[in-house]
Amino acid sequence: MSKDKEVAEDEFCRILMKINALEFGTFKLSSGRVTPYYLDLRLIPSFPDAFHRIIEFCATFVKHELHTQSFDKIAGIPIAGIPLASILAFQLDKPFLYVRQGVRLHGRKRRVEGVLISGDRVLLVDDLITTGLSLKRTATAIRSEGGIVEDAFVLLDREEGGAKRLAETDVKVHSLFKISGVAEELNELNAITEDQLRTILKQVKKQK
Repeated sequence: MSKDKEVAEDEFCRILMKINALEFGTFKLSSGRVTPYYLDLRLIPSFPDAFHRIIEFCATFVKHELHTQSFDKIAGIPIAGIPLASILAFQLDKPFLYVRQGVRLHGRKRRVEGVLISGDRVLLVDDLITTGLSLKRTATAIRSEGGIVEDAFVLLDREEGGAKRLAETDVKVHSLFKISGVAEELNELNAITEDQLRTILKQVKKQK
């Protein structure tokens, strides 16, 4: 890991601590999967200073990892990915799209909101990836309207098979942080106990 990445991960973990984004217990995710911990990144936009720093990290990563000339537009994954994607698109001077969760029954009856032209290369953006099903559905919707989807960016990979599932549909997932590294850093900062660290790492290992 580069020095800049280490600094970003440390600050990200301190932000998670500040906003109390991590909880332990029994939680059911949108995919139906049960997890012993929940990381609520939806809280970040409610803290402008934290959100500003997160956007800076994301923009820097996307510029260096993907290069802005490799995609034409940015699409946010509803609902949690939309705030992140919209501000990131603004920062990178890219048109913004989002995909509805259901089919629109009036107007143009399209799932993709925004200007999507056949042949546009679209970068998918979400806050995190677990199973990858939301990203997969979005890629399918954009492709059905002529867009080209080859890459997805997420702030955090929970490392539970989502990236592998997306790769099977020819979408490469680029994650700024991985939960295993974040959990280890949180433990070093005394934000979580050794038992809680093992709980997260066990969940990662269980789903691989």
